[in-house]
Amino acid sequence: MARSLQSAAVTSLPDTDPSADTPAHIPADVPGDEAAANPLHGRRLKSFVKRAGRTTDGQARAFAELGPLYLLPYRPEPIDLDVVFGRAAPSVLEIGFGMGEATAHIAALKPETNFLCCEVHEPGVGALLKRIGEQGLQNIRVCAHDAVDVLDHMLQPDTLAGVHVFFPDPWHKKRHNKRRLLQAEFVAKLAAHLKPGGYLHCATDWQPYAEQILEVLSAEPTLRNTSADASGYAPKPDYRPLTKFENRGLKLGHGVWDVVFERR
Repeated sequence: MARSLQSAAVTSLPDTDPSADTPAHIPADVPGDEAAANPLHGRRLKSFVKRAGRTTDGQARAFAELGPLYLLPYRPEPIDLDVVFGRAAPSVLEIGFGMGEATAHIAALKPETNFLCCEVHEPGVGALLKRIGEQGLQNIRVCAHDAVDVLDHMLQPDTLAGVHVFFPDPWHKKRHNKRRLLQAEFVAKLAAHLKPGGYLHCATDWQPYAEQILEVLSAEPTLRNTSADASGYAPKPDYRPLTKFENRGLKLGHGVWDVVFERR
């Protein structure tokens, strides 16, 4: 099952076969702090934990050839998304796209929507750039930087049509639960960047985390649940694909929970 590294974690495990190319290294604009952020203990909230991985020659070529077109460098100053994408269109922020399988699929399904995607895992960034080239996608920009910084310094309030957070690191051990990304402080930050009617879509395959996500989002006064189901969970939207890791988990009897709220 694909897994995002988040808060701290934003990187997913590979959902493609990295053996197709030989390893290479790509320098990327990623923070080097490996400590999981815990705002409850005086640390700055961060959206990831940096984990090691290998970058293939194919991904390196994608960096060199497509990076100048589709990589958005981090700068601590507000950006105009219409200028970044070269058009006026709804914009969705994705936090932690792993190897980009779902990201590319959704972007291809929704050519009318812009996708700003944050990921610090170098092989994942390279893999998504490679998919962009292979599929001719024009509606993706990638920022290889901490999504918290991007939200705090680059994106302006009330500008996003949606936010995707798929399979964030569940931090299974109870003593690590405080490191989970989707806690009240971060959810409030996300909600503030949504336009009225904009949505926040989270998905996880760890039921205790799903319960926490539902509780935290329900407590955010600017959001409302879109699900009519008594459980509070939403049916999987058609646009979110089943990755091979998710399919494998479902065959083993693992559940997946989607939570979709929208800005009031």
